[in-house]
Amino acid sequence: MKIKEIKSSKAWEKFLEEANYQSFLQTWQWGEFQKSLGNEILRLGVVDKSKHLLMIALVIKHKVRRGKFLFIPHGPVFKQNLKDFKKPLDLLLKYLKKIAKNKNFWFIRIAPIQTDSPYLRSLYRELKMRPSPIYMHAEKMWVLNLEKSEEEILGGMRKTTRYLIRKAPKQGLIVEKRKDSQALEIFWELYLQTAKREKFVPFSKDYLQKEFKAFRKKDKCLWFLAKLKNQYLAGALIIFTKFAAFYHQGASIHTPYPASYLLQWEAIKEAKKRGCQFYNFWGIFQKGRTPKSWQGLTLFKTGFGGQEMNLLPTYDLVVSWKYYFTWIWEKWLNLKRGV
Repeated sequence: MKIKEIKSSKAWEKFLEEANYQSFLQTWQWGEFQKSLGNEILRLGVVDKSKHLLMIALVIKHKVRRGKFLFIPHGPVFKQNLKDFKKPLDLLLKYLKKIAKNKNFWFIRIAPIQTDSPYLRSLYRELKMRPSPIYMHAEKMWVLNLEKSEEEILGGMRKTTRYLIRKAPKQGLIVEKRKDSQALEIFWELYLQTAKREKFVPFSKDYLQKEFKAFRKKDKCLWFLAKLKNQYLAGALIIFTKFAAFYHQGASIHTPYPASYLLQWEAIKEAKKRGCQFYNFWGIFQKGRTPKSWQGLTLFKTGFGGQEMNLLPTYDLVVSWKYYFTWIWEKWLNLKRGV
C-alpha cells in the first residue's frame, strides 16, 4: 500500500458514491469551501499494489488560536466491505505524522464517520489515538429514512409535529426555496437573532456565503425560508448529496406560528424528490459532549420521526507537547458552553 494525492474530482466523488458515504464533509465541494476560507487542504488516497483505492481522506490544515492541527472531518472514507481498514489507516496516520512534525503541527484530529462500537474504540486506542476533549462535528445525529411514502413519514412523526405541519398552511405560512444572494441576507438577519437568543457564537456572513457558493455550483444546496405574509420567521441551508440531505444551518425567531415545522417538512419533501435515502437533522444532544441547551432543539428534531446515528467520538493523535495547550483551552471551552 502507498499514499497518493488525488487530483481528480470525478475519481473522488466516484469513490464516495461506491462507499455509500453518509456525510458531506469529505465531498470535493467541502474541500473547495475550505480553500475559499484560506485553509490549505490535502486530498489523499491509500492504494493497494493493483493501484485500487482502499481509502480516501480530505485533510484540512488548521492554524487557529487554540492550536495547529491536521483535521479529517467525518472520515477517512473506506472502500465498502474493506475487511482490514486498520492497516491503511495506520499508513495514513504515519504519513500525516511526518507532515505534522516537519510543518510544526501539534496533533492530528479525526472525526470518524464510523458507527460507535467497543471494537472500533479499541482499534483507535491501538493506533495510539485518544478521545478529543471537544467534538468538531456532530457525533450523535438524528436521521429520518425517506424510503417511505409521505403519508408513512407523517404517520411516524410525533402527533404534535404532524398537527403543526398540517396547520401551518391554513395559517398562511409558506416556504420559499431559493438560490439567490438575497436569500442569504434574509437568513443572516434571522441567524443573528437566533445566535443572540441561544447565546452561541455565529459563523460569519462570509463563511455562510462561501459554504453556499461551494455547494451551489453543482446544485447541491438550497435556502429554505418560511414566511407569513411579508415577514420571514425561519430559515435553513440544506445540503444535498446523492444519498442524503442535511439540515446544516438553521435560524428562527420566536413566534406562535409553526414556521420551522413547515420548513422542515418542505425540505424533507425536496430531499425525497431528489432521490435521497435519508434526511439528516444533524446534531442532537449528547450528554458530556454537547451543551445542555441542545435539549430543546433535540425535542424538535426527534418529533419528525427517525432514529439516532451514533458515531465514534473525535480522536487526537498527539505529535507535540504543545497539544496540551489545546487540550486545556478546549476543556475550558466546554465549561463555557455548558457541556
